[in-house]
Amino acid sequence: MAEKKVVLSEEEWKKFLTPEQYRVLRQKGTERPWSGKYIETKKQGTYKCAACGNVLFMSDTKFESDCGWPSFTAPAAYGNVEFKLDMTLFMERTEVVCGKCGGHLGHVFDDGPPPTGKRYCINSEALVFEEPTKP
Repeated sequence: MAEKKVVLSEEEWKKFLTPEQYRVLRQKGTERPWSGKYIETKKQGTYKCAACGNVLFMSDTKFESDCGWPSFTAPAAYGNVEFKLDMTLFMERTEVVCGKCGGHLGHVFDDGPPPTGKRYCINSEALVFEEPTKP
């Protein structure tokens, strides 16, 4: 389950997000295909929300989808992401948002690999990657 909700004004978000992070996370933008910094990341670790630090995806669910964005088969925990109907661009899609701050992450599709059959297509700008700490 996601932690306590983070609610900030748009001016407060602009103070600590980069302009591109703000465009993606707060204005529901998207990065150009194949331009994201995590598209080819294969390291073990955790993908967190760039806006609030909520744990979103684990590296063991990341896969090569050839769609142009980092793709995952499942969120780290289902309460950590939420889903909204997106009717933009003359099509019906399912938007994925951070369960803690409501930031736009990307979309989920039903064409992913087993075991879930899901493809969470997520903007790198919405993520921060954290490698495990060494003991």
